[in-house]
Formats: sequence, C-alpha cells, structure tokens
Amino acid sequence: MDMNELIEPFARLVEDICTPAAVRRIEEGGETGAMWSAFVDSGFLDALVPEDAGGAGLSALEAAPLISLLGRHCVPLPVGDTMVARALLAKAGREIPAGPIAIATGTGVTPFARTAAFLVTGSPEAPTAVAAAATQTGVHHDLDGYADVADSEGLRPTSAVVRALLIAGAAGRVLEMTVAYANDRVQFGKPIGRQQAVQQQLAILAEQVIAARIAAAIGVRSGFPARLLDAAIAKHGTSIAAARSAAIAHAMHGAIGISEEYDLQLLTRRLHGWRLADGSESYWAAVLGGARLASTADTSVEFIRAA
Repeated sequence: MDMNELIEPFARLVEDICTPAAVRRIEEGGETGAMWSAFVDSGFLDALVPEDAGGAGLSALEAAPLISLLGRHCVPLPVGDTMVARALLAKAGREIPAGPIAIATGTGVTPFARTAAFLVTGSPEAPTAVAAAATQTGVHHDLDGYADVADSEGLRPTSAVVRALLIAGAAGRVLEMTVAYANDRVQFGKPIGRQQAVQQQLAILAEQVIAARIAAAIGVRSGFPARLLDAAIAKHGTSIAAARSAAIAHAMHGAIGISEEYDLQLLTRRLHGWRLADGSESYWAAVLGGARLASTADTSVEFIRAA
C-alpha cells in the first residue's frame, strides 16, 4: 500500500474540520456532532479493524501516522482511541458502539472523557464498552476527566502508545511554530532566530521532537495491543520530550505563547495532559527498571537485545 494515498486524504480531512477555531468552540462546550460525523463518513475509524470484520485491516505501524496527525491538529475528539478500541472490540467479537470511544485505564485522568460517548475498559482480550461517565478535572477548557474504572490495567500499554503518537504529532507542530516565530520576531534589528543562544534552544527542541518520533515508533512495532516494554519505552521517551518541548517553545515565544488567541497553548496544554495520562515518564521508568531487575541478563545491553 502506498502510504501517501492513505495519509494525504486523512491529513486534508483533519485540516479542513479541525481548525483552531473549531477546536476552541468544542473546548468552550460547543457541539461535536458535525466533526464526529465527518470522521465517521470518512471510514478511517475502522482503519485498524480486521478486514474480515469490515475494516481496512491496517497494522499499528501503518495507522501510526494517522494518530500522530490527530495530535498535530489538537483534534478534540477521541478519534485515535476509537480506532484502537473498535479494533480491540472487533477482534474480541464484541459489539462496537456507535459514537466516540475513549480508552480508560484507571491511571490519572482519561483523555477526551468529556467528548466521549463510551469508555472501553477491561483488557485487550476482553474489552468492554460502557457509557462514558467521568468527573471533570476543573482545569480551564480541559476535555479530559477522571473515570472511575477498575481492572483495566491490561489496556494501559496500548493506551500509552496512543498518547505517545499524539505527543509526537503535537511536538512536531510545536517545533514548526517555534522556528517560524524565531525567524519572524525581530529584536535589535534582526530575527531572534539568528542569535546563537536561541539557535541552541531550537536545536534542543528539534532533538526532543525526533526523540519523541523514534520512541513512538518503538511503541507500535509490536502492534495493538502493545507489548509492555515497547509501550514503556514509547511513553517514557515521549513524556520527557513533551515537557521539554513545551518549556522551550514557551521560552522562545514569551508572553504571547500563553495567550488564549495564540495557537501554541492549544498544543502545549495537550502535551502536558498526554504526558501524565496512562502513566508519566517516572511511572514507565519504574516499569522498565523492574523488568531489568527481574531479568536474568548479565548486562543491561543483553537485556535490551533480548527485550
């Protein structure tokens, strides 16, 4: 399959319907029906569903760029979650509900809980879709919520990889915005991007974005449901990159970066939220450390090779 034939129409769809203005309207409590219907009509929600169940049968690696695009454009609906949830439900022979589905793992907030109609809980082998019910976080314009779920730890690796892909997409857009701003913002007669100190920070930001992409790619290499150690590497790496990328971007932009009318804060707020969802970098570092200590490998290099 030519991946450009898959990615380009999806990118056009997201760009058309998920403008910053549309994202802001939904954050302010606006209706989500029109945006959701556009995704339903596109057929992309069944991208990961097996062909014998009526889907496109894409692998996690093939679908990864689609999920990253959702992060890049701050899509305020659980489209990536729904793609994965529909695939898990189809493989388990469960009924797939019609509506946006968020994956709830019981760790911290559940991303998109406010715009989801259903939550998928349980395990990859036995997923269960239930009506969405979550407590709001109290954070201004937050679309996430606290969902009271139990016995969903098995979904955590898969959900963490979805967050990793979203982070990678959003961080890439943050880099582009920051470089453009540094080239446009003139101070003392020249763009600030020509200053060596600024160039150094932009280089570090680019490094973090590439690191996030590599980590997210590791996360999808074992498919969905995700393998525990692959998910740990993916979420640990992207969570670190999320915090560092947001910090550098706001340092470069100054006060305008946090203003409500400027789009940077749409991205960085999500970077911070996705960083914490399904376990932060410290949570997944503990998972990796525990696996290393439990292994019989003589050296960490041997452990990494075996893993």
